[in-house]
Order: sequence, then structure tokens, then C-alpha cells
Amino acid sequence: MNQSLLSLRGVTKKYPLVVANDHVSLEVAKGEIHAVLGENGAGKSTLMKIIYGSVKPDEGEVYFKGKLIQIKNPQEARSLGISMVFQHFNLFETLSVAQNVWLGLSKELSLKEVSNKIENIAGEYGLDLDPLSPVHALSVGERQRVEIIRALLGSPQLLILDEPTSVLTPPAVDKLFIVLKRLAANGCSILYISHKLHEIRSLCDTCTVMRAGRVSGVCKPAQESNESLSRLMIGAEPMSLKYHYNLPGQTVFRVNSLSLKKSDQYGINLVDIEMELKRGEILGIAGVSGNGQRELLYVLSGEDTRALPSSVTLKEQSVGALGPKKRRVLGLHFVPEERLGRGAVPGLSLAHNVLLTREESVNRWGWIDDSQLAKQAAQIIESFNVKSSGPQALAASLSGGNLQKFIVGREIDASPDVLIICQPTWGVDVGAAALIRAQLLRLKGEGCAVLVVSEELDELLEICDRIQVISQGRLSPSIDKKDSSKEQIGAWMSGLWDGYSNNDVGSPTLSSCLN
Repeated sequence: MNQSLLSLRGVTKKYPLVVANDHVSLEVAKGEIHAVLGENGAGKSTLMKIIYGSVKPDEGEVYFKGKLIQIKNPQEARSLGISMVFQHFNLFETLSVAQNVWLGLSKELSLKEVSNKIENIAGEYGLDLDPLSPVHALSVGERQRVEIIRALLGSPQLLILDEPTSVLTPPAVDKLFIVLKRLAANGCSILYISHKLHEIRSLCDTCTVMRAGRVSGVCKPAQESNESLSRLMIGAEPMSLKYHYNLPGQTVFRVNSLSLKKSDQYGINLVDIEMELKRGEILGIAGVSGNGQRELLYVLSGEDTRALPSSVTLKEQSVGALGPKKRRVLGLHFVPEERLGRGAVPGLSLAHNVLLTREESVNRWGWIDDSQLAKQAAQIIESFNVKSSGPQALAASLSGGNLQKFIVGREIDASPDVLIICQPTWGVDVGAAALIRAQLLRLKGEGCAVLVVSEELDELLEICDRIQVISQGRLSPSIDKKDSSKEQIGAWMSGLWDGYSNNDVGSPTLSSCLN
């Protein structure tokens, strides 16, 4: 125990309908990068919150630097040298980046000093952020950078990271890994939760695997394969995807000459956006977070109706001025990137969250058929393997990955003509990611037009027929998957696509994009 920075002994946490942690033991050495791996709902996040003091265990002991401790709250954890980056962010949206970071630091520092520190650490670690930006104007990826910078500014001895790369681009992930390895070399221990098995294998020294709240094994991830880690985690390898190219049908959704000024000073102007989506195809949009994805998605979903009516057409109808509800009537459904607050209401049951976008259980007089609503929710829970206590479970009680499966399932179950989905597999385990991607491919096969906005290039290249890239509010030409490459898409993320034509033969090389 004296050689361990952190030691857990028999930690148990029970909730009314579930045992989140069942006599869990864990050892983390000083300077070690230690992965905690498990499928959604395995108890990983609950265990991390116990270490951070935001959840109190029912049984068990926690030792830190060889001493038995009882952490009462996160402030006490931070005073001990424990910092955590949550999967669901703890940020005040009406405050600036600097103000949010300042709240968690010693008040001996002025706000200006904190702003300077943010700029320094952001530049050093490649986590670009404007300290003066209000959080409500940031994308999910940018908000994650705020959390990471806030944790690093605390000079932690133990850093807990819950899905830190879920919405980071590959170059940003590479930079983050350099930072983490440097921290570990300087003696900081890191607890790392991720569903990306290749990350765990390349980054982590040790891996503790959890299943149904219990530790199912401990291994050296560098000595494992993705397949063997999957078997340890879920008892089987994830389903293999079967991509088939289908000749797409008629255009069902189109964006034509869309230009729109940003709604606030921290947003991005949309410039001459051109896009068409056909029945029976999946179109992917790649890009570094904060390049206009949020603004474009607001226009496509109907949350922003400032565009000219004719600039967005759905089934040959001008819908630029129509809101989300009227677009749903025409067959367009939407999965936003923010699960809690936009995709689901935390304090409502799963059944009542179905009502946000589905009205089959409401009769013509406005009465809700609760039994029918519960059946709808139960069907989604079963079809998408959502781990919950049932249709009456609160959305806030689900793990992030299970809530994502429910939200995606709710929209797919509606049999849409057009589905727009943002970050479809953010924070979900390998089995759930494969399930969601398989369902998107099934939708495509049934004639649905699917638009996927994701920062996961591997995901886009796996399931999409065509890809476009968004950079500084501009949208690249589309390119067939068979003609694309990671290098080319990476170059286009910097806006380097001028001179390329869809009529060009073959795939442009990286050097041609740069010239």
C-alpha cells in the first residue's frame, strides 16, 4: 500500500435499483497511467466520483499516499491534489472561460492572472481557447478543453479523466497524450476512462476492467489486442459492421447558397454553404470543433430560422423559416451533441423524454396515453440495449453512454425520412458504438437520408458514402469515401480544398491540397 498513490479496498455504492460498485479494489502507483475500462453502466464514473468526493461510498476504504482518507467533497479532494475532468461538464454557461476556471482555484490569483495562465497552458498543450469567451458560445469540444485546462492548472498529483478525447480531433489527442505522458514522468498519476481501446493500449501502463459494478480483471493493455480487451469488457467481440454501397435515390434535403451572420460575437459566420442529401445514403461532415458545426446544425434542425426560407429545402419544400416541430412533421429528426439539456430533460423519466420529439401517445384532445408512452420507451430500451431500471427511470440516472443510446434510439425508432445526428457515439463503449453505427447503416438501407456530424474520422470513413469538411464556416465539396483518406480530410480541416472539383479524376493528394 505504501508504494501506491491511491488504493481502494472493497468500495461499494448502492442505489435503490442498482449496485453501481460492488466491493471494488484498485491500486494506482505513483506516476502510472491507469485505465479503467468497462461498458456503459459498468460503474466506472461512479467509482471516479467516489475518489473525487462527489459521491460517498456505502462501504470500503480509500487510501491516498498511504493514509486512510474520507473525502467529503471535491474541494477537499482538490486540496489533497486530486483533480477530475468529468464526461458531463460542470460549467456555468453564463460565465466566461476564465471565470469558470477561476472558481476552482485559489482566490489569491486575480482573474487577469488566471486568464494569462489559461492562455499559456492552452498554447503549451495545443488546447486553443479564448479566456474571455462565454461558455454558452462554446462547442462541446471547446467546453471539454475548458475542463482539461482547469484540471491542469491545479497541479494535480492524481488526475482523473473521464472520456477526455471523446470530441477531440486526432492531432489534439496526440498533443494531449504528450501532455499526459509528461505529467506521468513528473510523478503525477492518471486515472483514465475511455472506450477507445487503441488509446488505452498506446497510452496506459495498467488497465482495470469492470463489468456490472465489479472488477473482472487487471491487465497490461500494451500486451492485449482490441479484441481481447473487448472480450474482457463485454464478454464478446463487438458486432462487425457490413457496409454496402447503395445507389442513392432522389435528393430529399438540400442547403443552397446559405450564408448567415453569427448570432453572437463568439460564433462563426456561415459562408455560402452548399449541401445535398439523398435517400439511401450517409453523408458525413468532419471538422475541428468550433468551425461552424453548431451554427450549421441549428439551421438544419430549425432551431435557427433566420435563413432565407428557400436556402433549406426538405422534400422540395422551403423550410428555412420552419421550426423543429414542423420539420419533424415532414420527416426530419435530429440528435444534438448535448445529451442533457437539449437531447433529454434530466429530471424527466425516459418515457416522458420520448414526448420531446414523438407525439404518437398524444390523442387529438391533447391527452397523453401513459401506457402507450411506456411501451414506446420500453421498446427503445430493449432495441438499443439501454441499461436502466425501465421507462420510469430519470434521464439523469443513466450513464452518459446509455442515455446516448436512448436518445439515438428514440429518433431512429421514429422511422425518419431524414436523420441528422451529431457525435453519434460520443462516450459510448465499443459494443454500443457498433450497435449505433449498425442502426445508421440499416436506416440507410431502408432509404433514409442520414447526415452524420462527427470528429471521429474513423467513424465517418467506416459508415459514410460521402464526406464534406467544415472549416471557418465554409463547407468543402463532397468526396466519395473510396476517394478520400485521413491525410486529405486532415488537410481540408484547415480549409485547404480550393481548386478541388468533384469532377477531378481520382483522389487529390495531401501535397496537391497544400499547393
